[in-house]
Amino acid sequence: MELSAIQAFLQAEFGFESQWEEELSRLTLPAEQILPVCDFLWKNPATYFDSLSCITAIDLGPEAGKMEVIYTLYSIPNHITLHLRVILERSAPVVSSVSSVWRTADWHEREAFDFFGIEFTNHPDLRRILLPEDWEGHPLRKDYVEQTKYHGIQVKYDR
Repeated sequence: MELSAIQAFLQAEFGFESQWEEELSRLTLPAEQILPVCDFLWKNPATYFDSLSCITAIDLGPEAGKMEVIYTLYSIPNHITLHLRVILERSAPVVSSVSSVWRTADWHEREAFDFFGIEFTNHPDLRRILLPEDWEGHPLRKDYVEQTKYHGIQVKYDR
């Protein structure tokens, strides 16, 4: 199936409004649709996106009040890449985990949780992956304030 047909295919199947950006091969869809859409794209022989390459999060800042999560899918037999984007409220960024579809989502989602504070519901083990469990805040948020000390150790120096 051609990328340009996927938006119409998904709208016919799920009935939601979406935005297709041809030059980015990116489809923006409602956050509550990410798990059913990913499951469908993986199971359907016409699309068969058998690989989740990456999950990326973007904080648009306190002024915008939004965050984005972008999923990069690849179909090995069809040789096509598709990006799915969901937009979340920054005050409570929550989206369903897709780790039940692709096991590789486990670590990608943990990284987004660790650095951005995005909650992935039904994740099998949602905890920090790179920072210590008791680290304060999420360092890739636009309004993050660095700690000056961690367990009595100076971690930030004024210059």
